[in-house]
Amino acid sequence: MDEKKWLADEFEANRAHLRAAAYRMLGSRSEADDAVQEAWLRLSRTDTTDVGNLGGWLTTVVARICLDMLRARKTRREEPLELPTHAGIADPARDPEREAAFADSVGLALLVVLQTLAPVERVAFVLHDMFDLPFDEIAPIIGRSSAATRQLASRARRRVRGLDEAPDVDFGRKRTIAEAFLTASRNGDLEGLIAVLAPDVIFRPDATAARFGTIGEMRGAAQVAEAFKGRAQAAEIAVVDGGLGFVVQIAGQLRVVVALTIAEGRIAAIDAIADPDHLEQLDYSILRD
Repeated sequence: MDEKKWLADEFEANRAHLRAAAYRMLGSRSEADDAVQEAWLRLSRTDTTDVGNLGGWLTTVVARICLDMLRARKTRREEPLELPTHAGIADPARDPEREAAFADSVGLALLVVLQTLAPVERVAFVLHDMFDLPFDEIAPIIGRSSAATRQLASRARRRVRGLDEAPDVDFGRKRTIAEAFLTASRNGDLEGLIAVLAPDVIFRPDATAARFGTIGEMRGAAQVAEAFKGRAQAAEIAVVDGGLGFVVQIAGQLRVVVALTIAEGRIAAIDAIADPDHLEQLDYSILRD
């Protein structure tokens, strides 16, 4: 069979699934169609010889397109909201009974809640909770670690279930841990740093952050504590994509964001982000009180 014909047939076989995923991420049938069409254009320009799972590859492409669209929409302060037409978004690849129940769940109320989520939260939640993608596969799509992706999806799940109407009882505790880390780092307090780090904590800088700090990825409380001892002089505690972290601004310009993954009362992962394009996509708010 001609390769182009084969690709077209495979794409059509996946179209309903891709449109369903895009609709749930975007909440707009017209934008979902645009995202799927863009995925087809990218597929037609790509050498797929080494692609083992074309359906998975297409889902990843559509998710990235949707994430870009959500971020652009947020910048323009636009939030299209359409009443769902379930017949147009059914996914025949799923069990019919499950799909019917699923369609009923994608109502106006859910779409309204989804639109309150940050773009990365929305994509992580939809791909994991609605389409069963593992966090390891979602993480590179949204540019986060697997642990951070799990945290984003969990936070989104709480919002969708209405559990975040009351203040997060864990937030105060996590902020205390983050502030203790920041204080110990500034004061060069090695023991104080180790006290708030998980034994197998991992530090992951992106390429730009690694050049700034002259340190690369490392694991273990002792090693990470030593690396942060005496640092963070200009850092400010902040909410980063809904979680806690630090930001460093120079002359009013954001230079570095440090996102913390806090679990079981300790810092389990530290992700340093300094790539300018990535920084533009982050949602953060400095906590000054």
